Amino acid sequence: MIPEPGPWHWLVLAVVLAIAEVFAPGFFLLWLGIAAALVAALLWLVPGISPSLQLLVFAGLALGALAVFLRLRRRPARGEDRLPLNRRAELLVGQAFELVEAIRGGRGRIRVGDTLWPVTGPDLPAGTRVRVVRAEGARLVVVPAGEPAAPVPPSRVDRPDGGGDS
Repeated sequence: MIPEPGPWHWLVLAVVLAIAEVFAPGFFLLWLGIAAALVAALLWLVPGISPSLQLLVFAGLALGALAVFLRLRRRPARGEDRLPLNRRAELLVGQAFELVEAIRGGRGRIRVGDTLWPVTGPDLPAGTRVRVVRAEGARLVVVPAGEPAAPVPPSRVDRPDGGGDS
């Protein structure tokens, strides 16, 4: 005859699941181990709970713990949702730089650190201070640093279809 599970059985299961978590990817088994430990604590506080009710409580706690885990996992860390990871150009919007290559025909270059960035904007001579108003992929849209940030329409060359307004 199989003995009725007591607090020690659930505690052993919790420890086994916690150890297995070290070898398994993710944090799935950890939450099941926490649920098993809570059932063990419940059995110490309220002895004599039937095995079927123990399993039901374990299943409910495991589902609840997994729901909490999934909710925490989806939520980005504080401020992380605003970081433009892998979108460096967006970090440059609003900053002012000096043109290294004059903007002719709507195209030129600025230097940011040790990198040259392609820019589009009104024709300006090299050395002019410009402010980045928008990023279009790896190309920056600039205006002279003294001008307000009026919306700059995408140029004909920058449109994905290569077409214009005509």
